[in-house]
Amino acid sequence: MPEDVQMSEPQPAAAPAPAAAAAAAAAPPPSTLHHLKEIASVIEAGSLSKEVRRISRAVRLTVALRRRLAAGDVSAFLAFALPASGEAYARLTCLLPKEDETEMDVDATAPATQISIKQGLPEIEIYCCLLVLIFLIDQKKYDEAKSCATATIARLKTLNRRTVDVLASRLYFYYSYVHEITNSLAEIRGNLLGLHRMATLHHDELGQETLLNLLLRNYLHYNLFDQAEKLRSKAPRFEAHSNQQFCRYLFYLGKIRTIQLEYTDAKESLLQAARKAPMAARGFRIQCNKWAIIVRLLLGEIPERTVFMQKGMKEALIPYFELTNAVRIGDLELFRAVADKFASTFSADRTHNLIVRLRHNVIRTGLRNISLSYSRISLADIAKKLRLVSADPVADAESIVSKAIRDGAIDATIDHSNGWMVSKETGDVYSTNEPQAAFNSRIAFCLNMHNEAVKAMRFPPNSHKEKESAEKRRERLQQEEELAKHMAEEDDDDF
Repeated sequence: MPEDVQMSEPQPAAAPAPAAAAAAAAAPPPSTLHHLKEIASVIEAGSLSKEVRRISRAVRLTVALRRRLAAGDVSAFLAFALPASGEAYARLTCLLPKEDETEMDVDATAPATQISIKQGLPEIEIYCCLLVLIFLIDQKKYDEAKSCATATIARLKTLNRRTVDVLASRLYFYYSYVHEITNSLAEIRGNLLGLHRMATLHHDELGQETLLNLLLRNYLHYNLFDQAEKLRSKAPRFEAHSNQQFCRYLFYLGKIRTIQLEYTDAKESLLQAARKAPMAARGFRIQCNKWAIIVRLLLGEIPERTVFMQKGMKEALIPYFELTNAVRIGDLELFRAVADKFASTFSADRTHNLIVRLRHNVIRTGLRNISLSYSRISLADIAKKLRLVSADPVADAESIVSKAIRDGAIDATIDHSNGWMVSKETGDVYSTNEPQAAFNSRIAFCLNMHNEAVKAMRFPPNSHKEKESAEKRRERLQQEEELAKHMAEEDDDDF
């Protein structure tokens, strides 16, 4: 009999498991307000333990919540995170629009554990300012956003905490962004210089990176290239902390070098910026490729067709594809037609002045094709084939041919008495040093890429001295996987 009792007991015990699973599946997801409270607890933990990585994680989680923010959520979070009698709470709540409580994302089922944080922490206050600023920019309330950013920057000047640096760098970016939208970047240039000096004195390297890029963008916005180069050359340099900021720095450096006619350095910087940028930053990569195409054309190179056929860029690069085709053929008339057809696009991209410089390259390419096709041709025919429009096209053609011969673009001589250009026989290029120079440049590029990859690798301390156990190895791999996931999310959202 006792055996029968023991056999009959397990049957009803298995019934509650499916019910519990169904109840867990039917539970609604946490509300936006609950997520914001969790982010505040992460910031609090980072502030108390002085771990900057926790603050960075909170910023990444905020970016993921950005599209779900509502005025009611932000107001409720301010009431939760800030003391009601504080100046920050009164200032931030006045900037938020008044909306019905029904629009707020209400949590139908309160979590089992209530979240509470310590009020009065500077990191929580700065995070609340950042959250309100992002919300106002998304709602296109730029005047309120400007006042919020100005007041927050003034508050940041009174703080010197390393746990605030990550939040401060994001605030600097949005501070400049909202002034750029309202076309008032010149007003904050002096303030940005003061903030950069303060970040340097506080050894805030992430803030220095961000502010240097914002200052370079400010100068380039008003075509102040000399001042941008002076600032860049005198600013302290150190190992990059943010891949996004380093990509922006390379892009601005490439633009400065292009205007200064240093095309080789400009090409290297622009291509490196396009290669390092995340795939999700399509707009940034398009701009890098546009400038890189112009620089390569100015260097006398013809970009490969695959450059214009990259995924998501084909339509945006159509004007530059037609321009490249005109330069490749050496047809001056076609070049003028393309420049006039896409003049508005080139002006919007701020590459119109560079395209004007390309006229000489088009003429030189056409002249090179002529010298390869004819052993002897009159200067009048050259002017006609190049479609030179001037009062004395023959004299212009003679001047162009003379300059091309002096620069080594063509191997020919001019018979002034008969008005001819006589081309010399083309020699074997492999008897010159050109293949060696091309091979050397490719080797240097591969070595540089290898060195950068080695520098980017992360090695645990004393890994060569002690052997880790299986449990430590699993924990390390899990941390590396989580870090890689967060870095990917940051790359997608930061541009």
